[in-house]
Amino acid sequence: MYCHTPTLVTHYEEKDSRLVDNFYQPLPPLRRERREPREPRAIRIDLSHFYGKDDVEAYLDWEMKVVQLFSCHQISEERKVPLATLSFQGNAMYWWTALERDRRINQSTEVKYWNDLKGALRRRHIPFYYHRDLMDKLQRLHQNKMKVEEYRQKIELYMMRVGIRESEDTTIARFLSGLSLEIRDRLELLPYQDLNDLVQLCIKVEQQILRKNFRNDYSNSYTKKEFKREGKQVKEEPSKSFKEKEKPREGASSHTRTSEIKCFKCLGRGYVASQCPTKKTMILRGVDHYSSQDEQESESETSSEESNNESKEIAYPCEGDLLMTRRLLSNQPIPKEPT
Repeated sequence: MYCHTPTLVTHYEEKDSRLVDNFYQPLPPLRRERREPREPRAIRIDLSHFYGKDDVEAYLDWEMKVVQLFSCHQISEERKVPLATLSFQGNAMYWWTALERDRRINQSTEVKYWNDLKGALRRRHIPFYYHRDLMDKLQRLHQNKMKVEEYRQKIELYMMRVGIRESEDTTIARFLSGLSLEIRDRLELLPYQDLNDLVQLCIKVEQQILRKNFRNDYSNSYTKKEFKREGKQVKEEPSKSFKEKEKPREGASSHTRTSEIKCFKCLGRGYVASQCPTKKTMILRGVDHYSSQDEQESESETSSEESNNESKEIAYPCEGDLLMTRRLLSNQPIPKEPT
């Protein structure tokens, strides 16, 4: 029996080859639409307000910010003056309005460029002696109670304001001359290459000093707490101001002490019996009766008493003898030297 299968196979193969050829045919090129160029978007610039106060630092900060924004957004020279004047508020706005009016009246050229506006603002807000005073502050600048980072920032700010351009070695010498002695002494033994390395070393030394002081304060407070727990009292040394306040009190107390001293001869105050200015004698007149008189008065009275005693009877005590003893503190016995 004869089979016709080969003819059928060839028919299907031709059909498959057509399908494959149609499938791998290249696609037609896509049509690209032509887009019209869009206009650039308007750049929005937010300038900080300027109120025109008599503050040099505030004006210089505002001017620096405006210059940065103009350079960042690439503002054209024609737009700089309108954008800068839009940020004027208060006194600055009044000044700018008066300046434009005067220029129109005098028929002078208008302020169209940023350099002209900046010059007019500088003449108004920066005094002529500002750079001289700033230079003097830079020469006398010391760290004192500032941190190292604050001290460096102040040096850089003053140098930028004055417009000083110097070598790095000169800046390092300027920086070291104003440092505190404690930090400067430790830096003498440490190597550094430039100003940044020097500042980093100064910050590390400053942190070490702060840690050391904190440990000392903490240890002192800890010992005081331990003494209080044990029931002991810690004697604190009074401060200098307290000692100075106590000095006049000591003088007053010494004055009160001398006033409490009493003389047993004349019953006066302020001196002892050996320093008594009045010399008195004690005369005993019988039992439990006495009188005190000066020596000159006693001599006159004794003479008068002798004349009176001749006419009067003398009364003697019934028993014993009356004796008068006198002891002088100033008359101390001197020991005799052996011969």
